[in-house]
Amino acid sequence: MRVIVTVVEKITSEAHIDIPDGLNKSAIKQHIVDRYNTGGMSTDMNIFQVDFESISARIVQKQADAKREVIR
Repeated sequence: MRVIVTVVEKITSEAHIDIPDGLNKSAIKQHIVDRYNTGGMSTDMNIFQVDFESISARIVQKQADAKREVIR
């Protein structure tokens, strides 16, 4: 028997980054978004927390088994 198992998790990552001094709130947000979008933050990301959301399983019949059942 073959079973396909799907696990859904929510991963929270944390990065400690340096940003230039003197930026206002909007500029800080834009700096962080730009760094994330260019991939510049991905190497700084550490998994901080993983929350289990759901798990499901689906039984998959092999084609040979399915053909045998039809022939019976």
